[in-house]
Amino acid sequence: MVTQARPARALRRQAPVRRPRHRYTPSRRSRIRWRGRLVIAAAVVSLALIGWAVLARQFAPVSNTGRTRFDAIIVLGYPADADGNPTPELLARVTEGVREYEREVAPRLIFTGGAGRNGFVQAQVMARTAEAQGIPASAILEEPQASDTIHNACYSVRILRAHGWSSAEVVSSASHLPRAGLIFDRFPLQWRTHAAPPQQPRSAAYTAAVAALETLKTLRYLAYAQWGERCQP
Repeated sequence: MVTQARPARALRRQAPVRRPRHRYTPSRRSRIRWRGRLVIAAAVVSLALIGWAVLARQFAPVSNTGRTRFDAIIVLGYPADADGNPTPELLARVTEGVREYEREVAPRLIFTGGAGRNGFVQAQVMARTAEAQGIPASAILEEPQASDTIHNACYSVRILRAHGWSSAEVVSSASHLPRAGLIFDRFPLQWRTHAAPPQQPRSAAYTAAVAALETLKTLRYLAYAQWGERCQP
């Protein structure tokens, strides 16, 4: 049997087929899972920070001395209204400061607070209000530069030290005093806090809102302001 020869063909080796490499891209389910973890982590951190502020307020110092008489009464400021008159919050603080003066807790009052957004200087409004309540101008000192509670404390301590005084009672709203106590405790001063009762009843919603705001301000102080906004008296 005759076999036909196959035509000679150049055998070509075929190069192996390389599949294109694809970058790993997480699936949608994986992305959602990681986002969920990040949200949970952020929520845990936020709750921890808020808890820190709540506990700091709960255990904030109210005094560093047992004395009952002081060199001065420091009344912390609050914005006046659009006409330059004391708001109920401001009036409550001034009125309680006047009462403490009349109880002979201290022979003088220091009103501290700078200009608000409406341009009225809190210390001046408070001093004017105290004079209208019978306090002699000779017993009033004004600190018109402070823009926050740290500066309220710092600039008031400067006034005290300039006159050779070393003690003060600090008057403000009850919700404000825990943060004020944390701040005053860092200054070279013998002090105690005293709450000014509100001039009018407050709703539960208002009280809760004020407490929430003060908690956030306390957190800001703890996490940043006590170092980032230092003030030397």
